[in-house]
Amino acid sequence: MNFLLTGATGFIGNRLIAQLLKRQHTVGYFTRKVRPSPLRHVGQYYWDFNAPPASEPFRDVDIVVHLAGEPVAQRWTPEVKRQIRESRVMGTRSLVNTMSRLAKPPAVLISASAIGLYGDRGDEQLTEASRPGKGFLPEVCEEWEEEANRAERAGIQVVNLRIGIVLGPEGGALKQMLLPFKLGVGGVIAGGQQWMSWIHVDDLVSLLVYSAENMVVGPVNATAPNPVRNSDFTHSLAAAVHRPAIFPIPGFALKLLYGEMAEVLLGSQRVLPTAAQAAGFEFAYPTLDGALKQLLA
Repeated sequence: MNFLLTGATGFIGNRLIAQLLKRQHTVGYFTRKVRPSPLRHVGQYYWDFNAPPASEPFRDVDIVVHLAGEPVAQRWTPEVKRQIRESRVMGTRSLVNTMSRLAKPPAVLISASAIGLYGDRGDEQLTEASRPGKGFLPEVCEEWEEEANRAERAGIQVVNLRIGIVLGPEGGALKQMLLPFKLGVGGVIAGGQQWMSWIHVDDLVSLLVYSAENMVVGPVNATAPNPVRNSDFTHSLAAAVHRPAIFPIPGFALKLLYGEMAEVLLGSQRVLPTAAQAAGFEFAYPTLDGALKQLLA
C-alpha cells in the first residue's frame, strides 16, 4: 500500500517509516523543510501547515497517517496553548479539506489523538465508548477528532488513535524520566494513586500498521492492556535501573514548574484498549515490567 505521513520525522514517525518499508509499503511524508534524506524510496513533500496541502502528494495514496502536532509536555502559556490547539485542530482541518476535494481520496485516515480526551477520571475504567472529560486538553482532543471525522463525508474511513504515555529509549516520556531515576532522585508523584496508561513504542507502531492493513475503523485506545498506578510505575522503573525511588514529588511542585500543564501529570486515566483487542491486535509488551526490561536491556 501507499502511505502518506505527517509528523514523520518525530519519535514515532521515524519508527513507523522503518516498519512500513520493512513490510514493503511505499512511503511519502510532508515536511516544512525538504532536505536530503538517508532513506531511499521515501518521498518528501513541502507543507507549512498554515494552509491546505497540495493535492499532488496524495496521488495513488491508500493510507494517510497524521501525527503532526505541537508538543503538549511544556508549560502552557497562552501562546503555547494556541499553538497546541491550532497545530492539531486547524492542521487536521487543512489536511481533511484537501483530501475531501480529491477525485480519488485515500481509503483511510489514521489521525493521532490522545487519551487526554478523557481528562482526570480517578479509578474509572475508560474504553473508546467513554465520554470526553473537561478542561483544555480534552476539549482540544475532542475538536481534533471532530476535524478528522469530517473525512468520512468524502468516503474516507477514519481511525482516531488515542495515544497513551509512549515508552521508548530515544524519545517520549521514558527519555524524560530516565535521568532523575538513574541519579536516584526519582519518586512517586503526588501520592502515586493516579493511573498511568502507557504503551511500548513498538506496540504503538505495530498498532498503527495493523489498523491500516486490517481496516480498523473508529476511535482506538493506543495503550497497553495493563495500566498501572504511578506508585507501581515508579517502583518498576526504579527497579529496572537498579536505583532507589525515595524522593516523592508533591503536586504543588509540579504546578509551580509546569503551571496548568501539571494537570496532565497529576490526572488519573485508567484506559483499556478495548477496540484494538476486539480487532485481533496482540500486544508484544502487555505488562510494564516486560516493556521496561526490553527498553532498558
